Amino acid sequence: MDRFNAMRVFTRIVELGGFAKAADSLQMPRASVTVLIKQLEAYLGVQLLQRTTRQVSPTLDGAAYYQRCVRLLADLEETEAVFSTRRQDPRGTLNVDMPSGIGRCIVIPALPTFTARYPRIELEIGLNDRPVDLIREGVDCVLRGGPALDESLVARPLVMLEQVTLASPAYLARMGVPECVEDLMHHQMVEYVSSTTGKRYGLEFEVGTELRPINLAKSVSVNSADGYFAACEAGYGLIQAPHYHALRQLAEGRLVEVLPRLTVPAMALTALYPPHRQLSLRVRVFVDWLVELCATPGLGLRR
Repeated sequence: MDRFNAMRVFTRIVELGGFAKAADSLQMPRASVTVLIKQLEAYLGVQLLQRTTRQVSPTLDGAAYYQRCVRLLADLEETEAVFSTRRQDPRGTLNVDMPSGIGRCIVIPALPTFTARYPRIELEIGLNDRPVDLIREGVDCVLRGGPALDESLVARPLVMLEQVTLASPAYLARMGVPECVEDLMHHQMVEYVSSTTGKRYGLEFEVGTELRPINLAKSVSVNSADGYFAACEAGYGLIQAPHYHALRQLAEGRLVEVLPRLTVPAMALTALYPPHRQLSLRVRVFVDWLVELCATPGLGLRR
């Protein structure tokens, strides 16, 4: 029995919650995965996994063994990278997740530069506004806008995203163009509801040294970035969003910036990954590339 391979299979079963999912993820026959776990449990003399008809979960011994395996496998990967040609040539599958707007507008259009630099890394990209369980879903790295809420993850700041206040031309023709904060009392907004926390967001402005929240009348609330923009374009009211996400709509005249002299608080964009992935060369080179990308002029991340 290859104990390191058995550890790798075991950790993936725990992370994905099933033998079949682990086998598919590792591109191994399902029968081989079952045999390896049986051999590993026999070698250790303990039951590592609790199997039911619906799910697979670690036993108490299995949970403790999982933590040790994660550290050992990360150390092994880093050691091999340091003492082999793979240090300069990272390879393998990298599973990343990011908001659909960031992926569609910023990351994916620039990806050819990353894949040209690291041709042996195969990327699996998820575009989601929902929260992702990195361990259970086998995700190596996520990009998230706003505060980094999970303190168990390693956070790498990427950029502070400039935000703007927007409305549709039809809405402004109907309601008038606001010239100052006081004018907003006669307007309405589209409310954004975080799919992660359930928190509801109105409008915010920096007035002097103070942050001034403004909640207006509303008739539509949404929990996705695409829905937020769609509701604004449909004339349901004002929104505030990262400037990069509105570049196309502004250029095509579907949206108009309002109150440009009032500062909207910037939004942090952060790369997050589990602590056991910080030694992964694939994760490191990808996050380093993201830092480089976010510093590129002309992307609309800063104005």
